[in-house]
Amino acid sequence: MSRALIEISSCNVDLELRPIEPSWIIEGNPVSRSHILSTSADGTASTIIWSCTEGRFNWYYDIDETIMIMEGSIVLESDGMPPKRYGPGDVIFFRDGAHAKWHVEGHVKKIAFCRKTNPVMIGFLIRVVNKLKRMFVSTGERRFRLVDGRRLAHARTKTFRGRFPAATTEEGSGPTSRPLSRHDGKSSR
Repeated sequence: MSRALIEISSCNVDLELRPIEPSWIIEGNPVSRSHILSTSADGTASTIIWSCTEGRFNWYYDIDETIMIMEGSIVLESDGMPPKRYGPGDVIFFRDGAHAKWHVEGHVKKIAFCRKTNPVMIGFLIRVVNKLKRMFVSTGERRFRLVDGRRLAHARTKTFRGRFPAATTEEGSGPTSRPLSRHDGKSSR
């Protein structure tokens, strides 16, 4: 199955009932709903719209999650963090392993960016592979770099040790007199 490189979605979607774990509920009868807007090709990241009615509950995070409150408000508290109210536009990051007590006041709607974490060694290997890809694989895309106050464009190509070619050009003009080093934006001579 091929996936589009760019996917478009809307935050105004029908949300499906996704009950909160009953043992986590502290007070009230909070009803939560959500909809997955996107998922990465490897399944480790997703974007979710989530809403909940009034109530108090614990939430235990087994992923990294960044949220932005879109509507309503919540009061969050956690070990070492006194209760604090958050509302529309506030952004909060929860690390894998975090625990928070949520108090939804009336209702809340959020967008969540979730990422499954990898063991340290796997994360290191992924960074190494990505670095090697950047060094040795032609992407064909144009990159821009600010040098001496000018915006310079260059095409990235497969070259020895990941260096950019000498044919670096100022955007909209011919070749420049000095090639760029991939690492510092200064002359490689």
